[in-house]
Amino acid sequence: MATRRELKEAVGERYRAAKRGRERQQILSEFVRVTGYHRKHALRVLNQPAAPPSPPARGRLYDEAVHQALTVLWEAGDRICGKRLRPLVPIMLEAMERHGHLQLAPDVRTRLLTMSAATMDRALSEARGQPGRKSHRRAAPSAAVRRSVPVRTFSDWGDPAPGFVEADLVAHSGPIAAGNFVQTLVLTDIATGWTECAPCWYESRSCSPKFWTWFAS
Repeated sequence: MATRRELKEAVGERYRAAKRGRERQQILSEFVRVTGYHRKHALRVLNQPAAPPSPPARGRLYDEAVHQALTVLWEAGDRICGKRLRPLVPIMLEAMERHGHLQLAPDVRTRLLTMSAATMDRALSEARGQPGRKSHRRAAPSAAVRRSVPVRTFSDWGDPAPGFVEADLVAHSGPIAAGNFVQTLVLTDIATGWTECAPCWYESRSCSPKFWTWFAS
């Protein structure tokens, strides 16, 4: 296939440069005899302009050293997705280097800081699928639940700074919500995904004094 393509380019260049008339007819006849093409098809092939040179192959930008450093940061960040990990990488990298947990060559550090969120997700896909690394995601909610409960994704919050949280109460009442039972207040930081859980000891809206002291701090 490569030989035929090279032949088309070489003969086509000669054909287009030749004068109209007998010289072109001779080149066309030779081309038909070598390729076995129909004469009209050969004429169309030879009249096609030369294909532009293919761009040089791009070298691999993010090698194994970058992937390993990214995996360390991903594990330290509780395996959050690329969209949440990307803005935290400069902060986590500086902190881990300062405390001696990570030492990177300058070029590896530079390439790691230039990775996009989508590239991070692609680079971490293999690590997510390794044995012993269980996914945090449980079974997908039903369509009825998705329709009835409004859900915001990370991008819907307008890139909030760390400190803005979502709060939710989880009732540990079993199948029947009767009597007194423990509830858990779940606070999730939107930017980082950091989650804190605190018990509410009563069924009513009021929580224990100990909890409010913790929450205020």
